[in-house]
Amino acid sequence: MSSIITTGAPQSAAPGARSAARARSGIGVGVGGRLLECWLAARWSAWTSPLLLLAVWSLATWLDWAPEQILVSPLQVLHTAWELTVSGELQEHLEVSLLRLGGGFVIGGIGGIVFGLLLGLSPALRAYTAPTFHVLRQLPSVALIPLFILLFGIGESFKIFIVVKATFFIVALAVHDAVAGLSERYIEVARIYGFTRWQQVRRVVLPAIVPATLTGVRIALSRSWMVLVGAELLAADSGLGQMMEMARQMFRLDVVMVGVVLTGAIGFALDRGLRWLEAHLMRWQRGDKESA
Repeated sequence: MSSIITTGAPQSAAPGARSAARARSGIGVGVGGRLLECWLAARWSAWTSPLLLLAVWSLATWLDWAPEQILVSPLQVLHTAWELTVSGELQEHLEVSLLRLGGGFVIGGIGGIVFGLLLGLSPALRAYTAPTFHVLRQLPSVALIPLFILLFGIGESFKIFIVVKATFFIVALAVHDAVAGLSERYIEVARIYGFTRWQQVRRVVLPAIVPATLTGVRIALSRSWMVLVGAELLAADSGLGQMMEMARQMFRLDVVMVGVVLTGAIGFALDRGLRWLEAHLMRWQRGDKESA
């Protein structure tokens, strides 16, 4: 009798355990479902405004809210983009613009990082150059285009230097502010450990300013792209901006819209790519700190 009671006890408890397990699994499924819904909502919400803009654009052309010479349909723009791609003209202009952007951005970015570090680490250099630096960085890059044309002509040097200017000051300011905002305690600890000046910069300062530097680089890249296209609109014999300007003179609004859409798409892609790189490097840096 006692054996029946003892062996029956676990059997009577089993349904309760199964209910608890089902409840726990239900909670897990519920949380997972809500997370999936939130993720899908976030993914779809990003497409809401572009799709809405496309719908309004299509409706405006369908209802003839403006003449065709002023407003072309999205289908016409897509057809023109396909023609330009098949002919190879679009790739040629795009390649030229991206090469200019890459060359000027690398020069301006490296120069900005080096100068920003020196400006943040050297009080003497800061005392002599900071006022001039802050005055020059306030000058819009587009406003300097006429001066740069006079100095360098309308060749490749002019476009590259305008990108260098747009990149240099943004990156230098971001690095300088990051170094200036670095806590003195880090430097004091490095001195206690006997680090040399170079070791302090390499092992303390540089890792600490990575987030702010990446943010500055991302902003500088977007700004440089806009400035370059603007410069090509004014004075160039090739490039995406020049393609749009020639199309404007020939009243080819469809080609102009192809350039506008492509300019925005490339700027968005560059920004998203650097955001991804920034998040990836930050994860790597956090993992490095945790392992240390």
